[in-house]
Amino acid sequence: MAYIIAVTGKGGVGKTAVAALMVRLLVEADRGPVLAVDADPNLNLNAALGVEVHDTVGDIREEGLAAGAGRPGQGFEPAPSMPGGMAKAEFLRLRIRQALVEAKGFDLLAMGRPEGPGCYCFANTILRACVDEIGKHYRHVVIDCEAGLEHLSRRTAGDVDLLVLLSDPTVRGVDTAARVLALVVELHSKVGGTVFAFTRVLNAIPEDLLAAARARGLPVPLIIPEDAELRDLDAQGKALVAIRENSPALAAVRRMMQASGLLDRQQETTT
Repeated sequence: MAYIIAVTGKGGVGKTAVAALMVRLLVEADRGPVLAVDADPNLNLNAALGVEVHDTVGDIREEGLAAGAGRPGQGFEPAPSMPGGMAKAEFLRLRIRQALVEAKGFDLLAMGRPEGPGCYCFANTILRACVDEIGKHYRHVVIDCEAGLEHLSRRTAGDVDLLVLLSDPTVRGVDTAARVLALVVELHSKVGGTVFAFTRVLNAIPEDLLAAARARGLPVPLIIPEDAELRDLDAQGKALVAIRENSPALAAVRRMMQASGLLDRQQETTT
């Protein structure tokens, strides 16, 4: 059974960077096959990991709907790319497998654009089942969730073993992290563990912000510092996983994973 990690928080807190660094560290630790899931329609995780995406789950859903899949009162006509006689559910499963991007030590699946007009119930049900089925073949699944609470509210992320709540050093970021926790309770989702971290920290976190986090029931925060190299790689459009071993951000993500039991505790790399 795969260990599911969901990285959440408001836009701009560095979810994609943290998710990418977690994938890198899991691969380096040789913890079994890793599936990275880009659940943000902006499609940034592939660039952070240094791979290209050609098909997304959203594209595949549109293929099915264009052929009449799942629309009430309409028959199903095979899509142009569908082999004759293939059931629509099996076609979607096949296309999702084809959309997997294979890389060294990990695979990537991009969810793509959100739902548009029309009935997506059938296609989404099949697609979510396919993602769950694919995930069973991996030791770890790292999901880079879109900004806000959309994937949790739609339950596309499902139950998770580790919920990573990220916030920049702002009350708004803290409020978003707290709303995610509240929604998890509301949806009766199963969460094995939760970590909370402030990202892009230049100096110490102000005491009033720490108090705000405590008042909202968030876990004791970890710190992921602002990292000039990470910022430069992002600005240049380069893979974030190419960051040097002595990167402060990488070291902080490693400590977070050690605290969560994802990685063995080891001697920190000297800088």
